[in-house]
Amino acid sequence: MLPDPLFLNIHMYGIMIAVGVLAAFAILYFYGKKEKFSQKFSDFLFYDGLFSIAVGIGSAALFQAVYNYIEDPSKGFKFDGSITFIGGLIGGAAFFLIVYLIVRKRIDGKLSDALPVIPSCITVAHGFGRIGCFFAGCCYGKPTESFLGVKFPGLPHTVHPTQLYESAFLFVLCGIMTYLLLKKRFAYNMSVYLISYGIFRFAIEYLRDDHRGELVAGITPSQFWSICMIVLGIFLIFIMKRTNDSSAWNVEVEYDEETESE
Repeated sequence: MLPDPLFLNIHMYGIMIAVGVLAAFAILYFYGKKEKFSQKFSDFLFYDGLFSIAVGIGSAALFQAVYNYIEDPSKGFKFDGSITFIGGLIGGAAFFLIVYLIVRKRIDGKLSDALPVIPSCITVAHGFGRIGCFFAGCCYGKPTESFLGVKFPGLPHTVHPTQLYESAFLFVLCGIMTYLLLKKRFAYNMSVYLISYGIFRFAIEYLRDDHRGELVAGITPSQFWSICMIVLGIFLIFIMKRTNDSSAWNVEVEYDEETESE
């Protein structure tokens, strides 16, 4: 844990966030080059992605404030500096999609062309972000006597370093999805991400010990959204499969019509 600024009042948490964002854009850049994205489309992905990250940070703080208010309205609605990743993901994704729908006719590219690589960008950025959480001493796990336990300043006992567990999972997931995309041209990475991370996040919440407020009684807010992610991932598979099947059918029909006309 490195809570004190290293230099110029910069903390390791912020550095890890910056490294994660740079890694995400590097993956997007190289994939865009490989797939020959147009300059307009590449610029759109970069700028919309950048602003979506900024909106996501604000959304992460807003969601956490809402959870705290639902749990105890007597304390009033206020921002206390805490953020929640899934809240940021929801806000950032919503902003990204809204901007895309507004400008889609002027960017010389389709969102479906970039959709398979976006999960790799998210997971690598999130993985570095979780390392930042470890340095900051937040998002820690329950007390443990395991050799994996870590003693954070301010805590009376060693705890599970759930930040590092999650970071390792995210980097592995990023590697798998990137391999599937580049070697197998796999189109369902978004579903893989939503389902895999949803299941992992739901499970690891049982190890975490940093209270994040209430949304639905009996489960944590992150577990509620994890269920939503899993359902959305499954739903997206059927939507994409239906779309791909329809596209294939249209190609066959067009081919048959051309053959008959000859």
